Amino acid sequence: MIERIDTGQRMSKIVKHNGVVYLCGQVGDGPTVTEQTVDCLARIEALLEKAGSSPVRILQAIIWLADMADFDEMNAVWDAWVLEGAAPARACGEARLARDALKVEIIITAVYGV
Repeated sequence: MIERIDTGQRMSKIVKHNGVVYLCGQVGDGPTVTEQTVDCLARIEALLEKAGSSPVRILQAIIWLADMADFDEMNAVWDAWVLEGAAPARACGEARLARDALKVEIIITAVYGV
């Protein structure tokens, strides 16, 4: 069974299937990469909680930066957020994001349930 949560015409914020939760790409508010990453991770935590999961259950993270020059700044926030021993598989690359003001977008796959 596939469960879709917060579904709109274009996408669902959360899709659950066979013990895996898929989150739509998350972005954050603020003028800096630091602020956007902090906000983005808070949104991810809220969605994971709504899906019955948590940050320690993340399997994979795909991170898009508008500019790879922001890699270290984003990583400073990421490294403080990820609990030791719970780092997911991760990829990070540069991409043109949906709006010029966006600096970071994170896509998460995690497990939920037992």
